[in-house]
Amino acid sequence: MDRKHPENLFAIVAPGLETACAAELTELGMADIAVVSGGVAFTGRLADLYRASLHLRIASRLVVRFARFRCRDFPELYRHGFRLPWGRFVRPDTPLTFRVTCRNSRLMHTGRVAETLSAAADRALGRDSRVAAEGEGQLLLVRIVDDVVELSVDSSGELLHRRGHRTQVAAAPLRETLAAGVLRLLGWRGDEPLADPLCGTGTFLLEGALLATGKAPGLERTFAFMTWPGYRPGLWRQLGDEARRAERPCPVAITGGDVDAAALAAARDNLAQAGLSAAVTLQQCRLAGQPVHAGRGLVVCNPPYGKRLVTAEPLEDYFAKLGRELQRAYPGWRKALLAPEPQLARATGLPLREVAVVDNGGLKVGLYATE
Repeated sequence: MDRKHPENLFAIVAPGLETACAAELTELGMADIAVVSGGVAFTGRLADLYRASLHLRIASRLVVRFARFRCRDFPELYRHGFRLPWGRFVRPDTPLTFRVTCRNSRLMHTGRVAETLSAAADRALGRDSRVAAEGEGQLLLVRIVDDVVELSVDSSGELLHRRGHRTQVAAAPLRETLAAGVLRLLGWRGDEPLADPLCGTGTFLLEGALLATGKAPGLERTFAFMTWPGYRPGLWRQLGDEARRAERPCPVAITGGDVDAAALAAARDNLAQAGLSAAVTLQQCRLAGQPVHAGRGLVVCNPPYGKRLVTAEPLEDYFAKLGRELQRAYPGWRKALLAPEPQLARATGLPLREVAVVDNGGLKVGLYATE
């Protein structure tokens, strides 16, 4: 990737979080931002890619869109592939992995598309395909729609929700990127208290603490772009040092509770791994046993529902009890929760409105909140 000339970049985002990610990119000063279904397109140079990788909280993956052309047969695909600038992103000893999707195209055989582009890349890089096939290596995303081929090179490696500090999980964990997106959609920016009385392993609390302290989520992990020929470790260290200098003590109270001792132990381990133990207070107790929290803030939770987790009572009864307890324990606070059906949100008896529909582990759920 050229450090001086802008590239076409794309942040892949879980459905429902596209506008939230676009707001993050705007705050980072990115250019030509365009929201589409499933992600956000923007342009940037090498430093912008590094900065976005370091600071984005909501995106699942960042890619560089490095080729787009019309093609109707495999010989033509090979010719186009041979002329592509593979050497900008791939070292001669780096294997390639292709992930191909096709729709309304004469090139419908995804396996053959991958084989053709792999052979073209091997020839362009002057290497033996048998050596290049060892290991997973660099991921290439290939999308063919209406005979138009679009190639993107993955710059992230592991998905971005893997911050590098959540080592312990319990049943049905919430992805970090979804938790960060929910907080953004609710307008929580680390300037008011935050609570999750059903915190499990603490994803809402951890993402809230990261945001409130200004800690960049990508500081503790590696990225695929670190294997590219043009990787600049000095620039990456400089941006990391800038991010560390911007960190601050947590300015608000962040609290969580859960009846499950194992889940709370995992939450404590994850907070310790992130260096955020002092920022969050945890307590083992049922919601019904919590004291009344005075003042104002945001209380948010991901209660049990459907196949995600089971309850000992009908779900509508559980949500009705949840609503009563949230109102009792957090009388002056904004309240928010995830629910797969509107009737469950209504069962709480709280004046909830639907803020967004998001994807939680393949299940469409509504995000509901009071004003």
